[in-house]
Amino acid sequence: MSSVKHKHQSRIKRHRRVRKKIQGTPQRPRFAVYRSNRHIVAQIIDDTAGHTLVAASSTESKLRSGPTGNIAGAIATGKLLAERAKDKNITTVVFDRGGFRYHGRVAALADSAREAGLEF
Repeated sequence: MSSVKHKHQSRIKRHRRVRKKIQGTPQRPRFAVYRSNRHIVAQIIDDTAGHTLVAASSTESKLRSGPTGNIAGAIATGKLLAERAKDKNITTVVFDRGGFRYHGRVAALADSAREAGLEF
């Protein structure tokens, strides 16, 4: 098995293990993160209804002009997601790191969302 395929499979296993315990509810939805090499995507999801309530991505035109695949891009994405969540009266969430390490861009995204008003 190639190392890239092994890393991907390991991340999927970690994510499944975490998702057994974490579930988003209407009162406290799930804050899911996906990180690729070039971009970062964050969503706030109500798992009971199966709906994405709020989403933000570094691929959006608002964020495309600046950096997208580094910590600065993650910080901007986190702030945008928190602002959109406030508009929909969402204040508390459950954080789902998606099998990624809580480090670097994932941690920066979470910290910026906390600073902008989300609680988790």
